Amino acid sequence: MALEGEGQGGGPEAARSGPVAGVVHTLVLLVILLGGAGLMYYSAGELRVADHVNRTALYLTTMIWEWILTAYVLWGVRKRGVSLNEVTGAKWKSFLDFARDVGIAVLFWFAALMALGATAIALHFRGSKESVGFLAPRGVLQIALWILVCVTAGFCEETIFRGYLQKQFIAWSGSAAAGVVASALVFGACHVYQGVKPAVVIMVYGLMFGILAQRRQSLRPGMMTHALHDTVSGIAARFLR
Repeated sequence: MALEGEGQGGGPEAARSGPVAGVVHTLVLLVILLGGAGLMYYSAGELRVADHVNRTALYLTTMIWEWILTAYVLWGVRKRGVSLNEVTGAKWKSFLDFARDVGIAVLFWFAALMALGATAIALHFRGSKESVGFLAPRGVLQIALWILVCVTAGFCEETIFRGYLQKQFIAWSGSAAAGVVASALVFGACHVYQGVKPAVVIMVYGLMFGILAQRRQSLRPGMMTHALHDTVSGIAARFLR
């Protein structure tokens, strides 16, 4: 698949082909991510059968944790002399740039829904309500916090997985395709607490996000789609059977 960047991020920042951080920094991040996913895998099992789940505390701790990880990533790239724009893509220069990314995000979301639906059917996976239903918000306050969680996930997870890890893997392997696939594999593994089949579906989603980021040389459309999808999925899990 052709993954060379062709988006608005052309120029010196988008053209960086070397690592964006040190090897040790990245290995530590991978240990933290995968170790945290393992811990969440076991704690999620307890939360599913718990009589009462303190979702407010869960949402707040999730946001704090994601911002801590993002701060660690940004600390690593700054030590390397890399700017945030080199990780996320060039800034919007006009309203047209913003509107274009919004349109791409919406179209990408619909395309992703079809791809994820096909993947779920192939895996005989009937939905994530049983696996992450305990995360679905209840009441106005929790819905508001859930939206904040999803916006946080959109920015932080895209920065970590597509802006940082994907660039690292591409630089190390010398292959855009290998970097995109490796990042998607880690992304899926970090969601294994939802179950094996959901993690495979999420891995496919991560693969699509990676291709979008590489083609656009920008994380912004993916951030929008990520936040939108998580928001709708959580609220749908609450109100739909």
